Amino acid sequence: MNLNSNVFFKSALAKHGAFISTSEVISWLSDQNEKVHVKVKMTSFDKLDSWCYKNGSIKHVSGKFFSIDGIKIKTNWGLVNEWQQPIINQPEIGYLGFITKEFNGILHFLVQAKIEPGNVNYVQLSPTLQATKSNYSQVHKGKKPLYLDYFQNAKPEQIILDQLQSEQGARFLKKRNRNIIIKVDSEITVFDNFIWLTLGQLKNLMQYDNCVNMDTRTVISGISYGPNFENDFEKIIKPNDYFEDDIKLGFLNSAISLKNSFNSFDNIIAFLTNIKAEHDLDVSKVPLKKMKSWFFNSDEIYHEQRKFFSVIAVDVEIGNREVLCWSQPMIKPAQEGLCAFVCKEINGQVHFAVQAKLECGNHDIIEFAPTVQCLTGNYRQTQEGALPFLEYVLNAKQNQIIFDTMQSEEGGRFYREQNRNMIIMAGQEISNLLPDKYIWITLSQILFFLKFNNYLNIQARSLIAAVSFV
Repeated sequence: MNLNSNVFFKSALAKHGAFISTSEVISWLSDQNEKVHVKVKMTSFDKLDSWCYKNGSIKHVSGKFFSIDGIKIKTNWGLVNEWQQPIINQPEIGYLGFITKEFNGILHFLVQAKIEPGNVNYVQLSPTLQATKSNYSQVHKGKKPLYLDYFQNAKPEQIILDQLQSEQGARFLKKRNRNIIIKVDSEITVFDNFIWLTLGQLKNLMQYDNCVNMDTRTVISGISYGPNFENDFEKIIKPNDYFEDDIKLGFLNSAISLKNSFNSFDNIIAFLTNIKAEHDLDVSKVPLKKMKSWFFNSDEIYHEQRKFFSVIAVDVEIGNREVLCWSQPMIKPAQEGLCAFVCKEINGQVHFAVQAKLECGNHDIIEFAPTVQCLTGNYRQTQEGALPFLEYVLNAKQNQIIFDTMQSEEGGRFYREQNRNMIIMAGQEISNLLPDKYIWITLSQILFFLKFNNYLNIQARSLIAAVSFV
């Protein structure tokens, strides 16, 4: 059995940590919010400090951080084959990283209470290190992020997870971050806004609205517990001592076993390859002020029908950041969205109905997405039957709903964007034969694909992170 799977598995089963109870974390977060001065106010684009409109884009004067570009999209995917929109262009690869350490034989994650200007509630639980390359290379002339040296100097044997994963494909242009977890044995200074939590605690805290930020969710989604772990299972823990219901045990079996999968790995790869081969995605640049169907005024870029999202300008003051005051553009959603996985037991294994989805900022055209993903459009106004599984999810009975919370998008770029995240357990009323571009995949197969780049989008990863075994 893989050592990393062992330590992650035991941490995922640990509902209680060595330092703080899960309920106390909520109070601790509230206290952290009280301690720090936060002020975010709207401004106009021409008043943004160190930003300018140049060559058709909104850019930082350093040429670093990110820009807001206009793009023109042509594709043979779906009903709309050509459109224009603003997008965040941030080609840098940043760090999203956790330091972990064992206490009492259980792996704990060093978690930060981090304030982002776009968070609906300001403070959320973030990784130990959450930094763009411009931030950690100090383009802003501020302080270095805490714990950066641990990641830059990590030895190969300390790295227990290391992946490049995409960000929101409809808003970022080919953006990726390094999702990394390192394990240390040495003593570490724990600063005031950091705490040690088990993986089980982090997953439990995802049951609260807007508590665990998107960057934490994407990192822990990549953690694998197998596969082919069954023979070692009872050597670590007795199942009956830990599992409160059959559904959570079903999720665990789906996470650690490759047996009885409805589709083989070869079938899944062929499914995705065929869709990629059939569909084109051509993205070219267009000046923001010349985009069709969009208006650009002094303080906002918005769609003529007030749909999708807008670009706004904000001034920010946060008391405990590397830089205390700054200005920036942000993406503001038109409405909250919905992301949901429909699951079903097939051949004795829990499977997820995954859709292949094209988004204009994708690195490789198509990524796997949740069964239902409504972000830029208003799902409440979607015509009945137009989107597979939407009505099924919205009309799910209470005993089918495994997970249902509001989760924030990345608060450094998105202004108060939160989306309803759901996991629904279906029965025989959902056929094994899925609509075009949908496929059944077990949790262990999903976790296998997460070891590689650009297979699962951020919305799918966010939901996978929420799957709990206790």
